[in-house]
Amino acid sequence: MNPVLNMDAATLSPIALFLQADWVVKSVMAGLLLASIWTWAIIIAFSGRLRRTRAEMGRFERDFWKAEDIDAFHKTEANRDLPSARVFAAGVQEWRRSTASGTVDKGGTRERLATSMGAAVALEIDKLSDRLNILATIGSVAPFVGLFGTVWGIMRSFTSIASAQNTSLAVVAPGIAEALFATAIGLFAAIPAVIAYNRFSHGVNKVEAGLNRFADGFHTTLSRQLDAAR
Repeated sequence: MNPVLNMDAATLSPIALFLQADWVVKSVMAGLLLASIWTWAIIIAFSGRLRRTRAEMGRFERDFWKAEDIDAFHKTEANRDLPSARVFAAGVQEWRRSTASGTVDKGGTRERLATSMGAAVALEIDKLSDRLNILATIGSVAPFVGLFGTVWGIMRSFTSIASAQNTSLAVVAPGIAEALFATAIGLFAAIPAVIAYNRFSHGVNKVEAGLNRFADGFHTTLSRQLDAAR
């Protein structure tokens, strides 16, 4: 028989360990399994999103630096659902507001451009990293939840010893195995969450650095136009 489907807890079958556990330990195991599924769903979705975002940002910035007319580029590309496009649109909008009047305050315009695009970068990074806090929470909390299940299961084993008045391993082994299985599930949920959180945080930091470089470059371009204006 497949050891996974075996109902005898002595075989370390996960199903048997779950079914024979106390209801408290079962609740802990079920919650940790749901957290693990949630973790992997976030990992799969976020990895694809981050990869697409970085690739599309690279194409957008290459097209921008090749463009000869910023206004024409803004008409065709500013409405794209892309962090670089929204930072670019924020810069263009602030430029148009600051230069709409006849007299232009060059120093104030530069400051407002930097502030506007900096705020747009911060907003885009907040939206991109929205789910990372879930991974951080699962990675930090899941081991302690599993440990709670372990402590509860071991306490139950000790009460079994007292009620049976028998200290043999056969009496306490099933309860201890169930308890340790809760810790194993907690680690199973926490380890991928921690690894993914660190990896994705690094990716988000690279996106933020790229957005800041693009904003600085665009700011420099607009600043040159201010210097050239009479």
